[in-house]
Amino acid sequence: MNSVPLQRLIEGASSAYAASNGIQRTDEWLVLKLNEEVGEFTQAFLALSGQARDKGDTATERTARFRAELADVYGQVLLLAERFDVDLTAEVRRKWRLPAL
Repeated sequence: MNSVPLQRLIEGASSAYAASNGIQRTDEWLVLKLNEEVGEFTQAFLALSGQARDKGDTATERTARFRAELADVYGQVLLLAERFDVDLTAEVRRKWRLPAL
């Protein structure tokens, strides 16, 4: 398993989105956007775990939002990996001392 193809797909989608919305995707913007997404993920987690005020969402809606926000965090991590030429699969394997799949 190699994360690079997914990184490149996410990069293309993000680049197109940024171009259509006039966003300059600097290194700093990518890091700050990751922080924004982690914040949104945290809010979704708190709602899912019953630790946030009730907004009237169903359990299904809370679960869907949690999953979507987790995907956003992952996407931003992939964008940073692509920007800095990091194969996340290889790095996770090395860092966590995992065998090859």
